Amino acid sequence: MRDSAALLDATQGPDVGDPYWAPPRTRPYAEEVGADPGRLRIAVSSTAVTDVPVHPDCVRAVQATARLCEELGHDVFEFTPSDLDGALISEAFITVYACSVAVAIAYWSRVLGKTPTADDFEPLTWAMSELAGSRTPADYLMAVGYLHSVGRQIGRHFTGFDLLLTPVLAEPPLPLGTFDAPDDQPLYPLVRAGAWVPFTPLANITGQPAMSVPLHWTDEGVPIGSQFVGRFGDEATLFRLAAQLEQAQPWADRRPPVSA
Repeated sequence: MRDSAALLDATQGPDVGDPYWAPPRTRPYAEEVGADPGRLRIAVSSTAVTDVPVHPDCVRAVQATARLCEELGHDVFEFTPSDLDGALISEAFITVYACSVAVAIAYWSRVLGKTPTADDFEPLTWAMSELAGSRTPADYLMAVGYLHSVGRQIGRHFTGFDLLLTPVLAEPPLPLGTFDAPDDQPLYPLVRAGAWVPFTPLANITGQPAMSVPLHWTDEGVPIGSQFVGRFGDEATLFRLAAQLEQAQPWADRRPPVSA
């Protein structure tokens, strides 16, 4: 068995032998800022694939962003990815997530030469490690395989448009304490977060570039982000569009009351 130092070396940074690869950029991203994005085809969806309710403020934010994109000359149209199974995606995502937590605990336990106990971790972290213990190696590999298939499904959709516009979150920013877990429900924060962030995990799954732009504000002065997801490896289009949006509707000088 390899020693801990060798295992640590094996985790450091990308290299030529990486199993996952993205197209190299053609020029520095700084040069994309201010470049003409051209006329983009932008698909818009305010419906979560997991069917959780989406707050009206978040829907309004996406609608306002879509209108701004139209004013800038882009082609904007409604889109619903009806072929995605939100329940299966969530199940697979949680399996991979929990197993990743368990691997991190096992790895650092080996590096430090220490047996992990519940007292060493926050309740959610330990509960996720225990959840991973209820999954088999076959469960993990099937989850990874399924998420890869979701990536291919979404990739096929992007043959018909350049960007996907969605809410960032299903609700406006939440008060501190929202994710506090009762003593008998250590996994509660994970479940609550799933209802709050049904849109961003799709980019986590596929590896596609995505950005949040704070173009909308609630009546209370709280910023609401709109998410743009680009084609795999196409960060350049996001930088170009971000600069165009910021020029049309600047946000750098705006601050919510809590940060004043």
